[in-house]
Amino acid sequence: MKWPFSKWSSKGQVGSLGSDTTVRGVITVIFSVLDITKGPWRSHQPHALFDVESNMAKANFVAFEVNRYPSVQSCKDACTWFRIQTNLGLAHNTLQAYARALNDFLAFTTKSGASIVAANREHISAWVRDLLSRPNNRSSKVILLDSGVGLSNATLQQRITAVRLFYDFLIEEGMRSTNPVGRGRYTARKGFAPKGERGLLPRFHKLPWIPNDAQWTAIVAATLREPLRNRLMLALSYDCALRREELCAIDTNDIDPSSRLIRIPAENTKNRRERVVPFSEGSAQLFAAYLKERSGLSRERGALFLSRSRRNAGRPLSIWTWSKVVEGISDRSGVLEFTTHTTRHLRLTDLARANWDLHGIATFAGHRNVQTTLLYIHLSGRELAAQLAAGMDQIHAWRLDLLGKDAR
Repeated sequence: MKWPFSKWSSKGQVGSLGSDTTVRGVITVIFSVLDITKGPWRSHQPHALFDVESNMAKANFVAFEVNRYPSVQSCKDACTWFRIQTNLGLAHNTLQAYARALNDFLAFTTKSGASIVAANREHISAWVRDLLSRPNNRSSKVILLDSGVGLSNATLQQRITAVRLFYDFLIEEGMRSTNPVGRGRYTARKGFAPKGERGLLPRFHKLPWIPNDAQWTAIVAATLREPLRNRLMLALSYDCALRREELCAIDTNDIDPSSRLIRIPAENTKNRRERVVPFSEGSAQLFAAYLKERSGLSRERGALFLSRSRRNAGRPLSIWTWSKVVEGISDRSGVLEFTTHTTRHLRLTDLARANWDLHGIATFAGHRNVQTTLLYIHLSGRELAAQLAAGMDQIHAWRLDLLGKDAR
């Protein structure tokens, strides 16, 4: 497949990251199509205030967030477990996911009249069966292909994992001797689970979705209607392969315009690993133009991306507002699969297509495990393409040699 950015040069190279560090053309296409000096500002009402990833916010998680989960709040052991996870520095989104999962399990256990501490494997299987019978949140008619039920396979696995970790805690506290969820006492990520032992549900490993040429063209056309701030955010999300939380949490002190580098602090990342990533000349131009716009809202240092809404003018942009922006782009472009994470997938796949080595891509992405990075190597198809080309060349040579012998 021919990509629209194949003609662009490597103006954005950063020597310290390797000679083949090329700023690929997805964002270059944006820069060539979008006029950064035009486009009306549009206000987006955020759902909540800026999602601060600070130690204070994490320390107060149990105090103000657990109130949203009544079943967790009513269980003393669950509150203690959450307090421990908070003190250990788990990401806010991880804590939220664990809270949703555990709240669901505790509510089911209370409704069935079973004991939380003494729950056995039969009770766990009954809860899993209940999960498999749940309708989808958006519509009761929606059936997800990967799981065959209303909840996705990833959601089901996440909820089971949270409950397994909770029972690991109960075992460590001496409240019970075995884990009813099974698969050993620790998760496979920790390396303690017995190899080859199956979980309660089969786990599907799917490749990330990335847009093709036509879909990306539609996304760029839809982005034309966005204000300068949103265009810069989309550019940086691709250029630096940023996650949603990392993008919205960028501080003015984290950017070095002279070297075109952005520091991603450990406290803003998913796995608490700090990294420094480059951005292209095109993004630098957008950044300079946006600073002029930003000065109209605030001249103080701090969060780079500020809200222009009446309610929160000048306040840091929330992750929910950015999700709404991307959702709008997705709707107008007709590419409903496009999400805040798509540009990260696309950027890492482009690096794989540019023949970056595995560890270089893992460093750029901030992956803890190179097994995660292998997804993008497979998605780029470079290894299979090289093997296919080499194999087919040999087959063609062999067939032609046979034809030549027949002619002789």
